[in-house]
Amino acid sequence: MTTSASPKTEDVRSGAAAWLAALCLAATPAGADEAERSQGEYLLHAGGCITCHTAEDGGAPLAGGRAIQSPFGVFYSPNITPDNETGIGAWSDEDFLRAFWEGVNPAGEHYFPSFPYTSYTGASREDLLAIKAYLFGLEPVDQPNREHELTPVIASRFAAGVWKSRYFEARRFEPDPAQDEQWNRGAYLVRHLGHCGECHTPRNRFGALEYERELAGNPEFGDGSVPNITPNRDEGIGRWSASDIDYFLETGMLPDGDFSGGSMGAVIEDNTSHLSREDRRAIAAYLRSLQAQ
Repeated sequence: MTTSASPKTEDVRSGAAAWLAALCLAATPAGADEAERSQGEYLLHAGGCITCHTAEDGGAPLAGGRAIQSPFGVFYSPNITPDNETGIGAWSDEDFLRAFWEGVNPAGEHYFPSFPYTSYTGASREDLLAIKAYLFGLEPVDQPNREHELTPVIASRFAAGVWKSRYFEARRFEPDPAQDEQWNRGAYLVRHLGHCGECHTPRNRFGALEYERELAGNPEFGDGSVPNITPNRDEGIGRWSASDIDYFLETGMLPDGDFSGGSMGAVIEDNTSHLSREDRRAIAAYLRSLQAQ
């Protein structure tokens, strides 16, 4: 024989169950979110976002406005703070992923490759969404984006789409089974998240990377020559040890005791000096494995 509980008892049980469920739901994601944001902050540094998205004249961090010189004119980086009107505050997860993976904005318009989606396309979903979680936890900055100053032939988003159809392939990073975990981590950081080749790899006359000359230096990038960082013993870093590379990425000091300046100085300050020693060593392992150029 069974008896049914009174309505009052059922209300108490239901209320307790609902309270317990709410408590679990509130507690568990909070810790997960905090961990994701912490990882996102690390990856934001690894991705070099601060340097490019902060104006050089003391602008608000990540609010855009930094001038990026190119043979095709001047690009200005956008606001990536979570402001709903001038930043990315209204972006969904899929909007964020499409920007990095496919080079398009939420309206479906093509990005110019001054935003290095050509490298970021290899980044993982987990890493990108961790970066988004960190960005969306920041204070929004109301700062409108500045229009690019480009030569007429490439000034339209249509022209960017034509360029992408010829020179861009959306594809995630796939570890090389013939290499060890350290090498694959270094390859991921250099080729994709850290996008080192965007500066250090030569480009053709249309601005596309010459991947067969990966990291061989770029004499025409920005406001000065970017060096060869392949294991060439005379023109590259072939005489550098893994410890030399690790220490340089941490401090900016070259093996001869001099210090890096210019744009690389900013990269070290905002990017590589924040990496773990393990990740810097992975970068060194990858660089030292390349064919000398």
